[in-house]
Amino acid sequence: MEKASDDVSNIHNRFSLTLVNPSSHYFSLVVSLVVASVSVLAIYFGYLGNLGFEENWYRLPIVLAVLVLTQLLDTRFSKKKEYSKSLHSSLFGNMLLTVTLLMGILSSIVLSKDLQLFFITFGILLFASFRIGIYTTTLGASLKKAWTICLIQPLAMYFVLIPQDMWVSILSEPIGLGYGISFMVIASVWSVLTDRAGRPGMESTHKTIQAYLASQGNDFADAEELMEQRSSETKVSTSQIKFSTHDGQKEFRMVLPGIHPGPYHPVGGSNIPYLIYKNLSSSAMIMHSISDHALNLPSRNEVEKYLKNLEKSKVKEEGMKCTEPVTVQINKARVTGLLFENNPLLFLSLSPHGMEDLPSYIMTEIVQYAKNRNYTRTMIVDCHNAMGEEISKDDGEDMLKAAKSCLDSLITKDSFPIEFGYANTDEMDVWTEDLGMGGLGIICLKLNEKKYFLGWADSNNMENGVREKIIDIFAKKDYQLLEICTSDTHYAPVKARNRNGYYQLGLITSADKLAKWFFEIAKKAEQNTGKAKFEILENETNVKVMGQGIYEDYSKALDNSLKITKGFVIGGVIFFVTSLFL
Repeated sequence: MEKASDDVSNIHNRFSLTLVNPSSHYFSLVVSLVVASVSVLAIYFGYLGNLGFEENWYRLPIVLAVLVLTQLLDTRFSKKKEYSKSLHSSLFGNMLLTVTLLMGILSSIVLSKDLQLFFITFGILLFASFRIGIYTTTLGASLKKAWTICLIQPLAMYFVLIPQDMWVSILSEPIGLGYGISFMVIASVWSVLTDRAGRPGMESTHKTIQAYLASQGNDFADAEELMEQRSSETKVSTSQIKFSTHDGQKEFRMVLPGIHPGPYHPVGGSNIPYLIYKNLSSSAMIMHSISDHALNLPSRNEVEKYLKNLEKSKVKEEGMKCTEPVTVQINKARVTGLLFENNPLLFLSLSPHGMEDLPSYIMTEIVQYAKNRNYTRTMIVDCHNAMGEEISKDDGEDMLKAAKSCLDSLITKDSFPIEFGYANTDEMDVWTEDLGMGGLGIICLKLNEKKYFLGWADSNNMENGVREKIIDIFAKKDYQLLEICTSDTHYAPVKARNRNGYYQLGLITSADKLAKWFFEIAKKAEQNTGKAKFEILENETNVKVMGQGIYEDYSKALDNSLKITKGFVIGGVIFFVTSLFL
């Protein structure tokens, strides 16, 4: 799965391109009006100076009114009728017009030459060429339709801005027409090539982009349909450790799903940790198993299928005893283990150094080693509690050594009756931008008259070092917090406008505040401890998962599109500069 991880990282790195758009359509509206005003002033004080702005001042509010009206009209031509995208595209198109006009003025000053009226025509058509590109890529219009409507906004502004007796003379400037039409053709060729950039794996790059952009507005139907078409049915296993008191009054489950949260909010299984948590009466910790994005569920249909089949889990092992925890640290790698009768549960972490999803070879080798030591069922948790890159070869070797050493130590440990208590933040006001819907949870395990705590957060990873700060605060109060794990949820309470596309736990909320919340529920869990038994449940479900190939194709399409775009941008800039010397 290493290749899948590389592809996902590459796609993730390209996410920053979606941040080019302003965060608010109100911003685009206001700035587009300001930019259009600059164009009007540039034309009247620069290109048409002999006419005088005093006699034509009334044209400025008319141009702005026409701009607003055509922005509204634009929404009728877009596939999803989205006003915000109309405003964003209008802003950038107007900026191109303004830059062209100002560069024409600047070139006349620097080169000591007469100001050329063809820059007005050139700017209008350059504005239109941008609209061809934006309509075909993000707004879902065909190339033919884009050509039909690309001139509506720039020409509407032109006709109310320029005196009627000058309409034809300016628009018929041969140099302006030549450059402008050339850029419209260039935009069309660019559109065709980028749309085909992902073939044969991806039929249309533009449709994928449009589906992604629509999903950011909670219209996820197209994105899920595209992903489900490419997904394949696979058998996935899910393990649970269920703790219950002897009187049956209290129950708690630690779940290791056989799937991975994702691909991104709000598509597919992005919020599946919370959905599992809710289905288990909010008395559970949904851990991150050793899995990656190849095991994402592509649609809500597959999520429902997975959740429904999870109810059919069967008890495979049970008992009432457990060892005290064993922690082995080798360089950066740390493994904490517990042995439930003959079933080890391991927690793997590189925190505070961090890493991406653990690769499958780690699990394969640990499980095989455990079988060789005659363990019955081995459960492995990727704590996912610090940000980092894919685990290095050396750190991976250290992690395996630490896991094997932990397994060897657990064999020698005595087992003790289990007492447990659990509490979460459901009744507390802990909403924050870096925490998912499941909030925080803590389980207290009382073994051999000693209390051990395990923390959980429904979050997408943790800020580096936050785990250590919280554990240190617990230690100063004589509470042993073994680990803090995250669910790696891809649910996002707010849209994060950063490169990651999410806020990891601790980036917004301070470690001190998190520690306060954790400690409050730790006290509740401690007070609620009672004698218990455990059961290990297993489930196998056939569901569609996204697989590795889809990420390879998406990554290839993005890379090819970016290369094509860079080439066209460089060529376009050079071509534009030549106009300044005419």
